[in-house]
Amino acid sequence: MKLACASGALHSSFVRGDLTQLEFIDLCAHELACDGVVLDVRHFPRTDDDYLAQLKKMATDRGLAVAAVAGSAFFGSDERAMTDALGHAAALGAPLLSGELAREFDCSWSEQLARLNVATSLAKAVNVTLAVRNAPGTFAATTQDCKRVAKEADSAWLRFGPEPRAFDAASDPAQLASNSVLLWSTVGDETERSIGDVTHGFSAFRGYLALDEPSGDASVADVRTAMRSWRIALASLELNRT
Repeated sequence: MKLACASGALHSSFVRGDLTQLEFIDLCAHELACDGVVLDVRHFPRTDDDYLAQLKKMATDRGLAVAAVAGSAFFGSDERAMTDALGHAAALGAPLLSGELAREFDCSWSEQLARLNVATSLAKAVNVTLAVRNAPGTFAATTQDCKRVAKEADSAWLRFGPEPRAFDAASDPAQLASNSVLLWSTVGDETERSIGDVTHGFSAFRGYLALDEPSGDASVADVRTAMRSWRIALASLELNRT
């Protein structure tokens, strides 16, 4: 399992003007020593080809992978917005685009499924895999919801990016392990129990764990502490396995 920082965790810093996307990449490479970054669509000051190439080159020069692009509204977008977001991910070399499904009171399941079908078709065309992130009140709130999504969308380009701790008590996130391509964890939730909850069923996961904070109010110090806790936990898991 590799560690990435999601720029969404520091959203308030972006809003205040204390942090730019380029500075975020430097921060992740040097002070946080991440393996990768998850770039939130809200933080792109530009999306022209020159800027995206600059971002990709900067990440590469600093030894970082662009693990994913995150767009919370992606699965509720129209075809044009989906095409643009997927194009940006492809230009950055990001293998994944992660987002939440619509809330159940925003549209019907048939409408969401129609958007999923469009999204997977577009994703296949640019070779970017979609990672559905669970969230309460959405069409992917529980593991049972997620299995329904996978069955009815029926696409190899639709996978999961679960946050195990965000499921309800009746859910078993380990049931999604075989179709998960990204994991999420909330900054500040690094107790031994919570780390165990995240890794249950995912101890052999080879992808990225993205550290995020839904409020966007995490500080650099918060993320640094979370990174340290996760490195220790993952090292312990590896030692126990060997």
